[in-house]
Order: sequence, then C-alpha cells, then structure tokens
Amino acid sequence: MDDWRARFLASGDDADLPIVDAHQHYFDIEAHCYPWLNDRPLRPFRYGDYSSICRSFLPQDYRRLTGQHRIVQTVVIEGEWDPATPADEVDFIESLARQEPTLVAMVGQVWLDREDAPSLLREYGKHPLVRGVRHKPTVTTREDWREDFVAPGSMRDPRWREGYARLAANGLHFELQAPWWHLPEAAELARDFPDVTIVVNHTALPADRSPEGLAGWRDNLALLAREPNVALKISGICIPGQAWPVEANRVVVNDAISILDVSRCAFASNYPVDGVVNSLSEVLDGFKTIVRDRSRADRLALFHDNARRIYRLT
Repeated sequence: MDDWRARFLASGDDADLPIVDAHQHYFDIEAHCYPWLNDRPLRPFRYGDYSSICRSFLPQDYRRLTGQHRIVQTVVIEGEWDPATPADEVDFIESLARQEPTLVAMVGQVWLDREDAPSLLREYGKHPLVRGVRHKPTVTTREDWREDFVAPGSMRDPRWREGYARLAANGLHFELQAPWWHLPEAAELARDFPDVTIVVNHTALPADRSPEGLAGWRDNLALLAREPNVALKISGICIPGQAWPVEANRVVVNDAISILDVSRCAFASNYPVDGVVNSLSEVLDGFKTIVRDRSRADRLALFHDNARRIYRLT
C-alpha cells in the first residue's frame, strides 16, 4: 500500500491513486434480514425507487465494479440489519473479512436509547474490526424543524445521550446521518462530548440544490465545522435521473472541502446504495475529475490518507 502511495506521489496519475473507500455496504438478503431491503412495500428514499439494489451484494460483486480504480481498503458501514440482532451483522462482516483482504474495518449498528446499548458498545469496543457505531437519530422535515427540536431518539434526547456518553470509554466514534438542518444539534453534541469524533455521512445530505437549499447547507455545515472533533465523508450526492453530474456536484464537493478543510474530508462510494443512480466508476471518476487540479498531497488525503487516519487503519 505504501508503494502505491509513493508511486502516486511520484506520478500524479489517477491510475496510481490508492483509494480507501470509507463508506460501503455488504448485504446477503437471502441469509439475513434487512427490513428496508426485504420488506414490501419499499420505503420512501431520496433516490426514488431502489428496487434495483434489493439483492445481495458481496465482495465479489464489489470487486467486479471497481474497474480501473485501485481500491486498497474499504470500511463497511452497517446496512440497517434487523435491529433485533445488531451484533450478528458484525459476525457476518467478520466472516467476509476473513476472505476479503481489502475489508479492514466496519461501523456497527446500535440503538443508543435502548437498554442493550451499554453491553453492545462494550462488545463493539473489544472487536478488532469495529471502529465506530451508527444510530440514525430521529429527525424531522426542514419545514418542521425548530431550534428547540427535541424528540425521542433525537440528538437532544437525554436517554439517547446517555448511550452516546459511553462511546469514548469504549474507543468508538459516531457516524452521523441526518439532514443538514439538524447540524446545530450535532454541533451541541460535539461540544458536549469533545472526546468523541463525529463522522458526518453523505456530505450532510445536500439534496436540495436550489440557491436557498445550498445556502442553508453551507451555513449549517460551517456551524458544525467549528468543532474540531468533526470529519466529513463526501459521498451520497447522486441526483436522481442524472448520470453522476460533475458540474452539479462540483459546488458541493468544493464547498465541503473549503468549509472543513482537506484534512477533515474523505471521499466514499456509498455502494451499492448509490448504484440506484450511478455506477461505482462514475462516482469515483466524478470525484477524481472535480479535484484533478488539486495537489497530489491533497488528492491522496481525500482518497486515502484521511480515511486511514479517521478509521485507524493499519
């Protein structure tokens, strides 16, 4: 891996660029239950009809799609496995890691406001693959959100925060997936628990590309970026009905990097979920195109070095 890193720094050629995919998923829907994939009717989703990905997706499927891109390591994020047995997903991913050398870390599912959270966090903290956890907090629509928003399972819910307070002691970080208008709550969380790193998923979901929508996204992301214990994964920015739109996504990518700085951003594929709209190569080629004029060190940081640091990879 260090050889590819040195080779890229010498050549600057995208073909030599080593990539750590900081956000991808594996599913086996024949053997295991993922309610959002197995149940019918399908749920509302920001990309629309996602029936095309309601199938198993395993390491051999991922490898087949990587094309010319040099994926050297990946981080598997919990895939909304049956919430009754979240630890079983860790066992499943561990079984895949024994056969897939690029699979080197994962993020487990937890429900921070449940009674089993303390024991689950202790178990995850001892597991060699698990680096952090994800519990999508309760959110509301942009129109209904208020500055004093509190709901069961939200980032301001005292019971939810009791679970969150146990992360640092177990050596775990938190993966946050929430729309950008909830980032003020995340900023409070970052301040109140400075020993816990928050890794924001999917660029804080800038789905509304209107001038007003992008302005709100920028302002809230800048608010959160004031907290030093925050990182951002630039992923999940496909636009329904469009091949990966470099021009439409350029502003999102560049603004995100400008707001948080190169050192706190990492690219990721969100595959196979983003396969609803685009191929894996289209996603990675789009990111490469947008940052092609940046320095070799910056490109290496965005595609490789930052993810290795955030997820403590060896």
